[in-house]
Amino acid sequence: MTDPHRSSALPAPAILLPEARYDARAAIGFSGGQVRVAVIAAVSACTLLLWMAGLTIDPFARSNIPYYAILAIAPLLRLWCLRDGRRWSVVLAQVVEYYTLFMALALIGAVSSYPVAAMSQGFADAGLQRMDELLQFDWLAWYRLVAAHRALQLLGIAAYQSIFLTPALLLGWFAVTGQRREAHRFLAAFAIAAVLTLAIYSQMPAVGPFSYLWHGPIPYMPVSELWQPDLIPALRDHTLTVVDVGQLRGLVSAPSFHAASATLYIAAAQRCGPLRWWLTAIPCAMLLSTPVEGTHYLIDLILGAGVALIAWFFATLLVRWRVRTAAGKGC
Repeated sequence: MTDPHRSSALPAPAILLPEARYDARAAIGFSGGQVRVAVIAAVSACTLLLWMAGLTIDPFARSNIPYYAILAIAPLLRLWCLRDGRRWSVVLAQVVEYYTLFMALALIGAVSSYPVAAMSQGFADAGLQRMDELLQFDWLAWYRLVAAHRALQLLGIAAYQSIFLTPALLLGWFAVTGQRREAHRFLAAFAIAAVLTLAIYSQMPAVGPFSYLWHGPIPYMPVSELWQPDLIPALRDHTLTVVDVGQLRGLVSAPSFHAASATLYIAAAQRCGPLRWWLTAIPCAMLLSTPVEGTHYLIDLILGAGVALIAWFFATLLVRWRVRTAAGKGC
């Protein structure tokens, strides 16, 4: 069955990525058991990293309450919707499942960046800046342009923070259209990209171009602010040993996970019919805002896009394997 909304003129990331043809098996995703195993493995890996770095999470912190509430309510709401059986209930059950999984993956990845930073050594800013010079990218000029125009600041903030809006729209579309396979492919790629990002980051931690290049009064403070120069040393020398889940800060410079996320969003958007143009434009705007609002070198973005391409490739292989095994079992 051919998707009438698919176009042969796909953005560059989608052209480079392997894709399964849209067909009647679109509703086949990973099984509940496979999803649970993956989540348990991710939580276990995060817990191990925290232990190795000598870090803990206060389970009684008030900042944890929203997460506890979601984890308590989401399974019950999903179960009720599935038992109700009507179409809107089934769609709502899938929305709850996809959103909860995405939240869990994002949270686990953000928490894991703290022990990874704590166990890292040195800073790679000099090398990253040299790469930007070879690419003829002037971060200071980009920053000065944004700092001088309030409209660019507001647009940049909105675009940068769309990192959570776009996946909500993507996963919502997949739930409404019954594309469970595409939702699970996107979530798997997101998880793989997070693992790859953290692995590379452990070898090239950085404070970012704002801290490394800018000196003097600050005319404009980006969304990500200046946390790396203080937080990373505090994690390394164990003056900070408790991770506050409600106050997580971005520590990863290279690869940029905003760039990785944007690339994944663009790839997944090609399965979203008439929404694909909006869901392609928004991540492109996020990419443009990331150097300043995320205080990233250009090479950070290039590495992030590369991570996403690799993650999408392996997620596609996993989904194809799942479809074949499910078909073999008559599922």
